[in-house]
Amino acid sequence: MLFNSLDFAIFFPVIFVLYWLVTSNLTLRNILILAASYVFYGWWDWRFLFLIAISTLVDFYVGKQIYNTENATKRKQLLFVSLFVNLGFLVYFKYTNFFIETFVDSFRLFGRELEVSTLNIILPVGISFYTFQTLSYTIDIYRKQLKPTNDLLAFGAFVSFFPQLVAGPIERASHLLPQFYKTYKFNYKLVKSGLLLMAFGLFKKMVIADRAALYVNEVYNNVDDYGGVGYLYATVLFAFQIYCDFSAYSDIAIGLGRTMGFDLMKNFDSPYISKSLTEFWRRWHISLSTWFRDYLYIPLGGSKKGKYRTYANIFIVFVVSGFWHGAAMTFIIWGAIHGVILMIEKGSFKIRKRVFKKLGLQKNNFSNHLFFSLIIFTIVCFAWVFFRANSLNDSYQIIHGLFNDINLGEIFKKETYLVGFKPNEFRVVSIAILLLFIFEHFHRKLNVVKMLNNEATIFRWSCYLTIVLSIVVFGIYGDRNIQEFIYFQF
Repeated sequence: MLFNSLDFAIFFPVIFVLYWLVTSNLTLRNILILAASYVFYGWWDWRFLFLIAISTLVDFYVGKQIYNTENATKRKQLLFVSLFVNLGFLVYFKYTNFFIETFVDSFRLFGRELEVSTLNIILPVGISFYTFQTLSYTIDIYRKQLKPTNDLLAFGAFVSFFPQLVAGPIERASHLLPQFYKTYKFNYKLVKSGLLLMAFGLFKKMVIADRAALYVNEVYNNVDDYGGVGYLYATVLFAFQIYCDFSAYSDIAIGLGRTMGFDLMKNFDSPYISKSLTEFWRRWHISLSTWFRDYLYIPLGGSKKGKYRTYANIFIVFVVSGFWHGAAMTFIIWGAIHGVILMIEKGSFKIRKRVFKKLGLQKNNFSNHLFFSLIIFTIVCFAWVFFRANSLNDSYQIIHGLFNDINLGEIFKKETYLVGFKPNEFRVVSIAILLLFIFEHFHRKLNVVKMLNNEATIFRWSCYLTIVLSIVVFGIYGDRNIQEFIYFQF
């Protein structure tokens, strides 16, 4: 079920009313959440509900056994069971065909053709997200950082919690699971805040991301028909598309949880104003970045085993991150690019500090901030080419066009920037992106929402209605079809 669908527009009010009718009874409330979550996920394909159910049961019982066992060998064996089941599902559904294709291609390099066909496997929506969420539970118990729950119902609701089930934020049991043991009283301000965040998320998704997708899809799906300027526009627009699409899902999930009294972690923090790639990854997909930090980077040794081992650990984490995003070499290269730049940043820190000091670039003023932000944005966009391209050949062609085929005379031609767009759609996307940056800039410093609450009622509600009307006019009626969230495929 999509947040931006008519189905969800009916589903949410029904669940919202039922939830607040039964919320004083913890058992009934958690039954409702579990049932609603399974309906929400099963609306896409009910057959894959068994994956969530098996992961839930395995990790619930394995977690209890690990906690009650002092024998180190047995604890490792039990942890292996959890890893094998969860990662086994993930590897089979997401990576089987990739391994088959890689195996065949490796023989082709030596002039041998293998008659091996890929399997007809459907990738379950959001499997990477809920797999990581439930895995963190058993790993934390194994590390003796968390006590297991005895409440299977609450644990099942935690694993399948529908607001963030299929695209995050990836929650830790230590933060989210205890919230299923609490009763909540209806709080008008909290519900209103959640609804506003959901509306803001829908605005980013339907007005910006889905509009930008029209141009991006046209160019990236037909690379032979376009040149360097088209690639440039499409790549920059994709940067905003994926940010607005993914952060929109997180906003809606957090807002939806908030209307029910739940607190979900912040997942994005204005990443495109980052002055370094290290800062970018502290602001982008925070729940995944911290997951890889805690469950891969630190276990590999982190930064405690010498600088060369640190560089290797950074590179490994980002290559794995790329592979997590998709079973294709383009995603692995995307991760490797980020890994290499981060290694360079870390290795050249002292040199850069001295050079920047001499050039006067260390001052925390607007011009310096803008300068470094534009550099990081350019690097991120370069890597996005591999993330979005349909194949390695397409990505190489786009990169070649960006460096060798930029005709400045084409930049302001309508036939260049209106590809896939109607004139009004181009204006809407441009204005909406500008307003988004202005809002995020001021919101970080002044908290625009609190300021808005202090304004006159007519002004405040005019702002709310403007957002809603924009979603209706440019999102619902302006769209050619309902666009899935990009991260559903991961």
